[in-house]
Amino acid sequence: MQQALAIWQRSTALVSGRIAESVALLFVRLALAGVFWRSGRSKVVDGTWLQPSDTTYYLFETDYSAVPLPAELAAHMATFAETLFPILLMLGLATRLSALALLGMTMVIQVFVFPEAWWSVHLLWVAMALTLVSRGGGLFALDTVGMRIVAR
Repeated sequence: MQQALAIWQRSTALVSGRIAESVALLFVRLALAGVFWRSGRSKVVDGTWLQPSDTTYYLFETDYSAVPLPAELAAHMATFAETLFPILLMLGLATRLSALALLGMTMVIQVFVFPEAWWSVHLLWVAMALTLVSRGGGLFALDTVGMRIVAR
């Protein structure tokens, strides 16, 4: 029994280390970024980075009209946020800020657009965003590299 307990303790120490945590945080960053990146790409005119499509304007005028902003402004803000923050998350640059921005966007979507989607989708997005806000990007993030350079 002592030997099994020792093996368990070594195993948990290995997966609880900084490298294992950083790998997990990398995957959380990529998963959350992927959700918003794909959504952002569906909002723009093909071949552009930030030009909202006519469909996007239409959605913000009709289906997303409960968002308490003018439709044109909301369309531009959502397109910008769903382009910039996923890129930053993938790089691990301004990780906490980017995750906080996407958390805010998730809550706007939850409250004003799809209130029925909490258990099926938004709870997972919130969990990923809060993990990144609380833990940061990990070792494999430009935030960490930048902090090492600044600390010299």
